[in-house]
Amino acid sequence: MPGAAAWRGRRVLVTGHTGFKGGWLSIWLASLGAKVAGYALDPPTQPSFFESARVADVLADHRGDIRDTAATRRAVEAFDPEVVFHLAAQPIVKEGYRAPVDTYATNVVGTASVLDACRHAPALAAIVVVTTDKCYENREWERGYVEGDALGGHDPYSNSKACAELVSDAFRRSYFAGRTPSVGLATARAGNVIGGGDWAADRLVPDLVRAAMSGTEALIRNPRATRPWQHVLDPLAGYLLLAEALLREPARHSEAWNFGPDAGGDRAVAEVVERLAARWQGRPRWRLDGVTHPHEAGKLMLDSAKAHARLAWKPRLALDDAVRLTADWYAQYMAGGADLRAESESQVRYYSSLAQKRPNPQSAPESR
Repeated sequence: MPGAAAWRGRRVLVTGHTGFKGGWLSIWLASLGAKVAGYALDPPTQPSFFESARVADVLADHRGDIRDTAATRRAVEAFDPEVVFHLAAQPIVKEGYRAPVDTYATNVVGTASVLDACRHAPALAAIVVVTTDKCYENREWERGYVEGDALGGHDPYSNSKACAELVSDAFRRSYFAGRTPSVGLATARAGNVIGGGDWAADRLVPDLVRAAMSGTEALIRNPRATRPWQHVLDPLAGYLLLAEALLREPARHSEAWNFGPDAGGDRAVAEVVERLAARWQGRPRWRLDGVTHPHEAGKLMLDSAKAHARLAWKPRLALDDAVRLTADWYAQYMAGGADLRAESESQVRYYSSLAQKRPNPQSAPESR
């Protein structure tokens, strides 16, 4: 598991810290003793994990647009990070159909802007660019996609993330591989994450939570579609371990990495819906959305054997556990008055305790 020795006192910049995954990552980093700064637009939803869990209390909160190259460079220079996690993105498939140019501008040009700023950061040692499992050219295969499979993407969002992979590879080879001291740059591809505090539109769990809170029926587009479901803490653990590996051996780990559930972790949408409904005593109700929607992949699965073998990473939460933690967080929210940062930190501690029998045998070098 990620260890405090690797992060204590280390300056870490998280782009997209006001978002769902970025907020969870920031809380985890702060709990490990890192000095965290965030750079992002305002929270993308109301409510938001960022505000509910009071993420601003654990980091230096900076607002800005990654598409603004000059502002992004100033923010990076001011903080002088040792590690950068780039999560700022337009992350929704349907929004990509609605606003393709903005999606490409954020996910492709924005990534180039962040990496361009990073190449001027003197203390920088490691960069993790987070993309998605949807960056692969989807063939509806029964097997999981491996890191060497072709990139592509049918829709603008998926394709923009494939482009972000190419941008990262170009910057890695052009600016970071030959730098002295060397800077590790890797990309991370995760599956469909669930967890407390996600309020994005057109995502399964937030749609279900809103239906449960309002007493209405959730509209489900494709209940038979399968996805590689995982709790948000599973891929975040992978990102942290990947960054630690980059700090130890940047040249060896500067490549693409999958972080998906184990074989059998791909489950139908309808199954996830029913498991959440069981946790909330039969709520929410749902029905099939009969409207025709743009194309989405029917089957998608990642092969994470490389991360298992070389990073000693493995998913720790089975689907039932992932659903339980997710349902518990939202139950606290719906009850009102709960300390949701304490709940989030408690879930991080619980997750970390699952791996006490398998400690990571290596540690990253001390902070510069």
